[in-house]
Amino acid sequence: MKYDFMTVMDRHGKDAIAVDLLGKEGAPGAPKEGFDAIPMWVADMNFATVPTVQQEMIERAGHPAFGYFDPREEYFSSIIKWQETRNGVKGLEKKHIGYENGVLGGLISAVSAFSAPGDAILLHSPTYIGFTRCIENSGRKIILSPLKKDENGVWRMDYEDMETKIQKNRIHLAVFCNPHNPCGRVWEKEEIEKAMEVYKRNSCIVISDEIWSDLMINGSKHTPTQSVSEDARNRTIALYAPSKTFNLAGLIGSYHIIYNDYLRDRVLAQSSKCHYNEMNLMSMYALIGAYRPEGYEWVDELCEVLSENVNYACDYIWDHFDGVEVSKPQGTYMLFLDCTKWCEKHQKSLDELLRAGWDVGVAWQDGRPFHGSCSIRMNLASPKSQIEKAFERLNQYVF
Repeated sequence: MKYDFMTVMDRHGKDAIAVDLLGKEGAPGAPKEGFDAIPMWVADMNFATVPTVQQEMIERAGHPAFGYFDPREEYFSSIIKWQETRNGVKGLEKKHIGYENGVLGGLISAVSAFSAPGDAILLHSPTYIGFTRCIENSGRKIILSPLKKDENGVWRMDYEDMETKIQKNRIHLAVFCNPHNPCGRVWEKEEIEKAMEVYKRNSCIVISDEIWSDLMINGSKHTPTQSVSEDARNRTIALYAPSKTFNLAGLIGSYHIIYNDYLRDRVLAQSSKCHYNEMNLMSMYALIGAYRPEGYEWVDELCEVLSENVNYACDYIWDHFDGVEVSKPQGTYMLFLDCTKWCEKHQKSLDELLRAGWDVGVAWQDGRPFHGSCSIRMNLASPKSQIEKAFERLNQYVF
């Protein structure tokens, strides 16, 4: 490979909550003496980003003025080219693209534009914890439509349940996660079409979080929600970012794609009212650097590395951890383990299981806030040597 995904990067003292927050409130416990920490909870990567990101930022930082600015044309053309090349998007124009101060910031702008406090919003469960927090903090009510596993253990949407709950709760706004976090499903075109038909029949506007869309496992292919029909194109507010793809979450730099003029005007009007949804100069240069030709190659190599890690982890679980269930993700770099049967068999609580992992340095994440009653979420975006070490410890000391 051209890029280095094997070196174990020391992130201690470099503003990484994944390692520096361990043992503190709201984070996994610190490991016992004799064990180093393997961060597998926060959804960022333990890989160095593509060098062109730093190059663009360093070059711009060489100029000593950082005043008010408008986004460069290169910012928009980079996004248009990236979406066309990676996702086959046609007809995307500068006017359809808008900066968002994080995907969750864009989500709340859309929620505020198309609902009122007390209104119900449809989400699938398991549910990304960020959705839950920001929607509830905005005073809206969450209605969950659970995903179900088919006979092959693949997560599927329950379209009948979706429609029933939309109608019963008079819902007109839905949040769609494509690919899905934390389950890792990469929705097929036909699945998205069926979901969008449910939303269309019930006059639901759709907010589609597509922040994971670049991270495809074992050759999966992302289908943008807006691409499945003309109605979906005009019904959907799509949210993207280079942050998950290139490990840039600390720079804050997401963007929306909204084709419909009415939807876009409402979202822009709402986001302007807070007076802080403004692009950071350096995050603009980070995106431009990420979407250079080198970035395309870097992401392709990253997806190979993540696929190898996912395959190793799932095979290890199936071979060694009787009673632990996992569906192999098709996208993202997260695993969502169902430990119900293991905990019942061994008469252990989920808290005890989590603690046992933390004690030996496996800093995995409680899945209950994601609506997994006995679940654990694991981040596999680390050098394979770290993944192997984590699972060997789990086998020896935990399971």
